[in-house]
Amino acid sequence: MSNILTFDWGGTFLKFALIDEQGSITQKDKVPSPNFFKGATKDDFLKVIDNVVERFKGSIEGIAISAPGILDDKTGYMYSSGYLLYLTDSSICKEFKERYGLPVSIQNDGKCAALAEFKSGSLVGCKNAAVVILGTGIGGGLIINGALYRGNIGAAGEYSYLCIDSNNCLSQEAYWGVYGVKKLCQYVASCTGESAEDLDGVKVFERAENDEEKVLQGLKMYTDSLAVQIFNLSILLDLEKIAIGGGISASPLLLQTLKQSMEFFRKNSPQAKYLPLLFNPELVVCKYKNDANLLGAYQHFNLLKKNGEL
Repeated sequence: MSNILTFDWGGTFLKFALIDEQGSITQKDKVPSPNFFKGATKDDFLKVIDNVVERFKGSIEGIAISAPGILDDKTGYMYSSGYLLYLTDSSICKEFKERYGLPVSIQNDGKCAALAEFKSGSLVGCKNAAVVILGTGIGGGLIINGALYRGNIGAAGEYSYLCIDSNNCLSQEAYWGVYGVKKLCQYVASCTGESAEDLDGVKVFERAENDEEKVLQGLKMYTDSLAVQIFNLSILLDLEKIAIGGGISASPLLLQTLKQSMEFFRKNSPQAKYLPLLFNPELVVCKYKNDANLLGAYQHFNLLKKNGEL
């Protein structure tokens, strides 16, 4: 009974997997996330988790969680919780340990992805690197001086809170967190004339891969905006490599278009001629794609267990 039930909580889906002692995913599924903005509560959320835990009861020895927001990965306290706002100010590890009678770990989702990619994925051997996860929001994790960087309260790599429009800083739209898949759909809709609500990442890339001109135009608008923020990260931290993750990273067209946006920006920025190397981090796709958060959460659980902290 050495399986770990591993969660990846997002604003759209709550993904979960059973991972064995070799670190292999043996079962995987997902359920819709209770939507705070449509009236869902923490109790609604816990009922969903109860059903998942019950499904694997008796075959697991612990629970490992990847979650959005700023959190203390030692105590499990969540200062913020991304789109799962009903979890803010929760001590998840303590609550779940009491509720399920199992050891529980939690780590920020972007940091989980960074852990997985740094240990055995696209960032192996890097000294200074980052992951950028394109999901409901923008997740992230940083590898600095060859180790996961947490910062003072665990907020390092929380790209969603970066203000990217100083002229509109009192609006939610001014922050990078809204530039997830929803923003991609908005850009595409602005070019096609349809409603963004009728689009999702899968539909956008299916049509883009069929060379729909206006969809490709919207995709380029999205990657142009993303390229500017990747430029900012690279300038701030002097990164050698940046790994792009999230569901939409499964399409090769995303990385291809993003590289084109980066190259255009690198060649045409008025600053590029002074320090050209700073504008050229290597862009790659996360090796583990949608599984990066799950695997990173599992690794974090094992690290705490090894250190006697569970």
